Amino acid sequence: MTALDLGVPAVPGAATATTDTSGRPADARLVDSWGRVATDLRVSLTDRCNLRCTYCMPAEGLEWMPTEQALTDDEIVRLVRIAVEQLGVQEIRFTGGEPLLRKGLEDIVAATAALPHRPEMSVTTNALGLTRRAAGLAAAGLDRVNVSLDTLRRDRFAEITRRDRLDDVLSGLRAAREHGLDPIKINTVLMPGLNDDEAPDLLAWALEERYELRIIEQMPLDAGHSWQRDRMITAEQVLAALRTRFTLTEDTADRGGAPAERFLVDGWTGHDGAPAKVGVIASVTRPFCGNCDRTRLTADGQVRNCLFARSENDLRGLLRGGGTDGEIADAWRVAMWGKKPGHGIDDPGFLQPDRPMSAIGG
Repeated sequence: MTALDLGVPAVPGAATATTDTSGRPADARLVDSWGRVATDLRVSLTDRCNLRCTYCMPAEGLEWMPTEQALTDDEIVRLVRIAVEQLGVQEIRFTGGEPLLRKGLEDIVAATAALPHRPEMSVTTNALGLTRRAAGLAAAGLDRVNVSLDTLRRDRFAEITRRDRLDDVLSGLRAAREHGLDPIKINTVLMPGLNDDEAPDLLAWALEERYELRIIEQMPLDAGHSWQRDRMITAEQVLAALRTRFTLTEDTADRGGAPAERFLVDGWTGHDGAPAKVGVIASVTRPFCGNCDRTRLTADGQVRNCLFARSENDLRGLLRGGGTDGEIADAWRVAMWGKKPGHGIDDPGFLQPDRPMSAIGG
């Protein structure tokens, strides 16, 4: 993550960044008025999912986006190309919903891999479809995967996701490893009274399999808007639980814009022979907004300059209205210039985004 010296601190806070671009520097990249530069693009490919995780959506699912509103494969590839060639994006994460529900995913990955300044590419997935698609994704040029998995117990998996599919997830993980989609990161959300006792077991399993576990604080992005701060498992609680079984040492390497605080796990090595690590993503209790380097594109072509943004900037209209690459790039720059200094979860006036996580993209 690169920061510009604009004379203002890049720190979380409640103030609103200006949308007046008159003070914006002559910089082609996605800079904001607080000195941050976005180089990591999260691209949501669909709002649909084949699980029904209790902390994300209701059992019956949601009202899915009409097909005609969603970007086509060619439109996604065009926006990715503009982001890489004109805006300085260096990393692409394909998300959802569940991105493996996108039939054209391999084609999108292959087109991105063919760009002259090829970005690093990853997918965040629930892994249900990885067994049959890992080979094709690796051949297309995908670098690695993040897999969402909250429990190793079959009964709890069915309770959390409302689907009995744990074996499919584990099979998908094996396929990802077989086809070289490393490092494989496991994303886990702990919930009180449900799986909050599993942190040490999950880490032990991840170490044995040489996956990197990342435990994420539950965020206010559920469809039912039922999130309560006093009902979430905090980073401090996670670390205390892990230390009942493991010796953890804070990783002193520069974190940059990475969301995870990483800790070395004494006595263990990772997939590459380096010391094994575990990450904690404390978006709520230890926000990292001051170093955020992300920009987000929804499946219907809206730019979100923050995961918790209450507004979006439309690129689909420009795409379908004959806008040039330069006009689209300029609109994206304007969207990012207006980014606030922090997500404001602790602010008394904080309002949860209208869209749930499945519609925003992780």
